[in-house]
Formats: sequence, C-alpha cells, structure tokens
Amino acid sequence: MIDLSNIERYRENNRIEAKKSLGGLPKSLWETYSAFANTMGGILLLGVEEYRDKSLHVVNLPNPEALVAEFFAILKNPKKVSANILTEQDVTIRDVDGNRMIVIHVPRARRYDKPVYIDGDPFTGTYRRNGEGDYRCTREEVQAMLRDAAVHTQDMKVLAQAELSALDYDTVHRYRSRMQEERPGHVWEELNDTEFLYRLGAAGRSSDGTLHPTAAGLLMFGREDEIVKVYPQYVLEYQEHGCLEEAERIGSESGDWSGNLYDFYQLVYNRLSRECTGRENHALVQSALCEALANALIHADYHGSRGVVIIKKANAVVFSNPGTFRIDLREAKSGGISDPRNAALLKMFNLVGIGRGTGSGMPHIYHAWEKHGWDDPVVQELFAPNRTTITLSLGDYTGDAMQNRMTYKEIIMDYLTDHVTGTNADFRGITGLSAARVILILKELLADELIVAEGTHRHRIYRLKA
Repeated sequence: MIDLSNIERYRENNRIEAKKSLGGLPKSLWETYSAFANTMGGILLLGVEEYRDKSLHVVNLPNPEALVAEFFAILKNPKKVSANILTEQDVTIRDVDGNRMIVIHVPRARRYDKPVYIDGDPFTGTYRRNGEGDYRCTREEVQAMLRDAAVHTQDMKVLAQAELSALDYDTVHRYRSRMQEERPGHVWEELNDTEFLYRLGAAGRSSDGTLHPTAAGLLMFGREDEIVKVYPQYVLEYQEHGCLEEAERIGSESGDWSGNLYDFYQLVYNRLSRECTGRENHALVQSALCEALANALIHADYHGSRGVVIIKKANAVVFSNPGTFRIDLREAKSGGISDPRNAALLKMFNLVGIGRGTGSGMPHIYHAWEKHGWDDPVVQELFAPNRTTITLSLGDYTGDAMQNRMTYKEIIMDYLTDHVTGTNADFRGITGLSAARVILILKELLADELIVAEGTHRHRIYRLKA
C-alpha cells in the first residue's frame, strides 16, 4: 500500500498510474486496467495530477461516489470490458488533507480470465504494462494468453496432420523400459506400442477414427524434424559454460539424437547429476535440479520463441523456458496448487518417476536450497516475449536464510512501491544479502528497465521506472 499522505514523493511507474479525472472517467483508464490485469497488477489513482517535475498531487474530485458507480457500471458491461476481476474492496475513496480521490487496486488476472481486453476484440483491445507505460499486445501475445485460458491444456490436442511414424520408437521403448522399472506389473505392460501410446495419451483418434500423435506424444517421443513442422520455434538446448568439449552442448537440432523431450531430459539429467557428486545432501540437491529441469519442460509454451534453454555455469544452473506462470508466483512457491501448461506431459513424466505434479515442485526446490545453505532460487518472469527463468545458485550462502519466500527482485520492487526510493543499504536490510549480491540483482532490474538509478556511488538511489 502506498503512503497517500506523502503522495508527492511518488512517480508514475510500471505499478502506479495517476489520472486527473476532473472531467469524468478518462478513456485511457480502461487500457491501464487491461494492462495491469494482464501483467503484474497495479494501482490506479483517480483525482491525482502529475506536475512537471513528475510528482503526484491530489486535485479533489467533486463527486467521487458518482465516478465509482460509473466505473463499476462500465466494468460490468462485457461489450466494454471482457472481465471484471475486482471486488468492491478493491475500489476505495480516500481523503488526503481534505482532498478526495479514488484508489483502484487491480490484481493480476487469473489465467482463465486472460486476456482481459476492452471494446469487444481481444486482438485490438488487449494491453500490458512495461517500463514505458501501457502497450497494445501483439497477436502472438494474445494467442498465448488464449491458449493458457483453455480448459484442456494445449498438449492434449490430436494432431491430425501428423502420423504415428513421426514418433521415434527407440525413445518409446526406452520410456517403456523405465516405466517397467518404476511400475513393475503395470496393466499396460503387455500392450503393443500403438495401444500403449493410445492409453498413455501420446496418441488419439481424429474425427475419422484414425490414430494420430497428440501434441504431448509428438513432443515427448517425436523426431525433431517432425516436431518443428507443428512447433516451428521448437528448440531444446543445454550449455555448459567453461567447457571446451563440443559434446557438452546439447541441441535438439543437431541430428545425432532424436531431439524430443524425453531423450533431452535423460541427456541433461546425466550432466546435472555430475554436479551433485560429493556434495553434502547430494541426493536432495540432485532431486531439486531434476525437478527444475522437468518443470521447464512441462510448463513451457512450445508455440513461444527461443525454446527451452538450460545453462550450467560454474556457480549456478539457469533454467529458462517460453511462457509465464499460470498461477500467482507466491502460490507456486507456497505449494499445494498445480496448474500445468501441459497436463498430458506432466502425466507422462510422472509415470516414470519424473516430476511431482502436486504443486510441491517449487517448494521442494526451495527446501533443498535452504537445506544446503545456498542463496534462495531467483525467479524471473518476463513479457514480450513471455519467458520464465529460474536461477539456482551453487555458491555459498552469504546471509541468513529468508523466511519470506518472495524472490529478491519482487522484494525490491515491493519496497520501491511502498517507499518510492531505496538504496543498496536498504535492500541489504530487507534481503539479508551482501552488497555485491544486491548490486547484481539491481543490474538485472536496470537491464529489464523495471527501475532507474539516480546519483552516483554512495549517494545512488533507485526508484521504479516512470
């Protein structure tokens, strides 16, 4: 919550928008509502003017009750706004030194409400927020939100344009061998390959009754040249920085292996397992690394750009995949809620003992890193293009373990929302990190254009980007 009694200290930024509103509700209000809902949420201030020096000042709305009533009336009109994600408690009338204003808290919309758009057309009326303000989403961004909003996950689709011959049956047999080890005597054990794939959900019937691969089946077991026919931007890549051997880079396009998800998991698992050898709590760390790997593959949006990239550095492993979180990041960290982007892939991995699938994956990773005494995982969610990155530090921990499970970047962003400005010392105090570690995080926030720096050296302060 911002301090309205000191509102002049604030600036418009990627989480705060001020509108004078003396002539009624401005048209741009609805673009900002859409933008906040489709990004990370934010605060709309009506009856607030921005001066030339960028400071904010309350102007005193003559009849805020009427504006609130008009606001809710428009909000409930589906021809104007696609979804009302607010409650009455999210809209309040506040008095600041005798001047009245309206404060509207817009939360991040649930994935099944997205895209939140205006004027009846998602492809022209969907907005998001960045460091420069509201922007109209591209068709690709809107399509990604529509895919995520579907009841059935995108990997369940039967691909009538593909044949079962697109699958690599050596991969299928490796998968079946592992399933026999994990689940001996399973009722599917005696099925032939075609029947097994159908029961597994890797194959399905088209409208004419013919069997074809499902999207999950093609991704899990297909050959790379066949996968890219359906997913043109499909890429899987593993890099091991500091290693000169070509074999330590694995790419799905190389042609010397199948290029599918199951074989990629096995290849990368073997390399990540080396990192755990000889470490204290090595089994727990290995389990967490493999969970992060499975999460990147299961939750990726394979229609998205840049593909799944895993980078092993000397002191960290970075897992990056196209697509953003389908649930609130805090919910993912607390556990108990599972909303996979690819439910069929989740089932396939789970059947051979890979991944958890109960909403406990992220808490397990955090627990392993806390147990080992390392820095908390750093989670980064980016838009345009949509991407999720999780960095797992393998170095020694430099401060006390944090009880608050928010990411360091979120903590700093929330601090700047509440306090307007902050220093390295402020951020060290709220995170428990070293000055050097805080500088690295601030550099990332600056590179992402989420914050700006003012002043130099000891007098440098940071604020959210206006």
